[in-house]
Amino acid sequence: MSITSARICEAADRLNGFVGFNTKTGRHIVRFSEDSFGMDVADSSIVPTSEFVWQAVDARLMSLKREAIQLLLDQHIDDRLNLSEPLRVYMRRQDLPEIVAQRNLRRPADGSTQGLADTARG
Repeated sequence: MSITSARICEAADRLNGFVGFNTKTGRHIVRFSEDSFGMDVADSSIVPTSEFVWQAVDARLMSLKREAIQLLLDQHIDDRLNLSEPLRVYMRRQDLPEIVAQRNLRRPADGSTQGLADTARG
């Protein structure tokens, strides 16, 4: 089975945990509850890991940032973060440009907001 840009985007959207910026150490840290960061991490800096790895390119497009994924890989808790093989392949393929995708909210049949749909290119 081949690893496509769409599968890589799906894997990024399935990441677990939260990332917050610790002002005392000047580093991003990973936790698995928004409530477990402590006073040195501003609430405004806490984001789900699945959003942390994406950076806005413009009003419509986002880039899947290898630097952010590397920060997660450096934690050595791949299973807890749900870092799967498509993301590992993406990191190994440094010869390819970063994926740029249009990300839109997907609405399930029950009307709730859940997940994102990606239209990848790159």
